[in-house]
Amino acid sequence: MGAFSYGLLEVIWRGYSHWTMMIAGGISFTVFSLISEKLRGVHLLYKCILGSLTVTFIELVFGSVFNLGFGLEVWDYSNIPLNLFGQICLLFSVLWGFLCIPAIPFAGKILRFLKKSRSSL
Repeated sequence: MGAFSYGLLEVIWRGYSHWTMMIAGGISFTVFSLISEKLRGVHLLYKCILGSLTVTFIELVFGSVFNLGFGLEVWDYSNIPLNLFGQICLLFSVLWGFLCIPAIPFAGKILRFLKKSRSSL
């Protein structure tokens, strides 16, 4: 779900994606499901902040490896204010926070569904 969703968001936003972003999306969605499950009583705002920090960290790691390390030029935020090495920026961190509003509860529902269907086997 995360791999597909991340790739789809990129295609909608900028017209294309890259296979590395599908991996980043899968990791992000997995972390979202863990945030939803482990922090059940915590307000959604805090979960979204944590989710945003998670995606931002994943983008920093992937950008450092694939963009800066291998020179793939998957994305470049250098022209956006408050960026770090052109790999992450405050604007997209905030946008990820807003996207976490539906994504974290949805990831939690998927996880609970999978656990329930696994226990019924």
